Amino acid sequence: MSIMARQIVTGIIVAFLFSVFLAGIVFFMFPLQDWSLLWKKEVMGLPFILFLPGFSLFIGLILGISSGLSWRRRLQGVEDALYQLEQGNAPSGQSTYSVQELSTISARIENVHKHVSEQAKMSQRMASEKVADREKIVREIVSQERNRLARELHDSVSQQLFAASMLMSAITESRPATENAETKQLKMVEGMIHQSQLEMRALLLHLRPVPLHDKSLQEGIQELLEELSQKVPMDISWKVEPIPLERGVEDHLFRILQESVSNTLRHAKANALEVLLIGRDGLIILRIVDDGLGFNVNEAKTGSYGLQNMHERAVEIGGTMKIVSVPNKGTRLEVKVPLPAGGLSDD
Repeated sequence: MSIMARQIVTGIIVAFLFSVFLAGIVFFMFPLQDWSLLWKKEVMGLPFILFLPGFSLFIGLILGISSGLSWRRRLQGVEDALYQLEQGNAPSGQSTYSVQELSTISARIENVHKHVSEQAKMSQRMASEKVADREKIVREIVSQERNRLARELHDSVSQQLFAASMLMSAITESRPATENAETKQLKMVEGMIHQSQLEMRALLLHLRPVPLHDKSLQEGIQELLEELSQKVPMDISWKVEPIPLERGVEDHLFRILQESVSNTLRHAKANALEVLLIGRDGLIILRIVDDGLGFNVNEAKTGSYGLQNMHERAVEIGGTMKIVSVPNKGTRLEVKVPLPAGGLSDD
């Protein structure tokens, strides 16, 4: 039963009982000689014995509606504060209530928000310390291995693909301009070699990912996307705001972007890619959108190491990750991370 219905029923019952009680006292102190007067005496066209309970029910209904609206307005304020807390935002102003219990609930909501903000800040600090320690041990080894693999692929497979492409171009240009089956097959082979070159460039780009090092997150994202736009046939656009953050938060967001872009290149067959990094309402928002093939999110969550890795990185810095994908329409990945209660980092 809603609070409105509960207050209306309570108001009607209380008013009716009060009228019965009051009438009983009056009749006890001033007993009637003829009880038939209760039916004969009319008020507003109704017998008094019907008017009294009817009027009581009407008064109870008015009081119940007034009380229900008042309580619903107070509880709506508490619900709004809890919703803001659920979304990771600060409750919109300290509400004051005339009821002590509601004031206590409001104060505890404020305390929970402060606690959540402190936990997010602590998680980000721990992620920064964890990244710093791990990078000292792993980064150089991984970087060397990636560079070695990329160098070998570039010196062997990539060069051979380039030579094959040049050879096929020379062959097709030297042939007469005819549209026979052999010419079509040669052009098809030339197109396949060209496509393999594009895929090799994307692979080399992700074997040797752009590191942040001493760059800001904005600089790292721009450098990654600029290099990518030069090597793959895809319309890439981005809007990246300068947001100073803790080192660990920047690293995690950058790796999430790299993993997402890598998945787009390998699986999406997209023609366009859009990247957004902004700060709004106390949240850092990283959004990657493509117009590719899309996939079944529920099935991919259970079997994709890349998606699990991105989700874990988002959780480590106190954030959330949401993926929406529609077959043949594209995929949208959005990560939201709360900024520390003290504001942006001064680093």
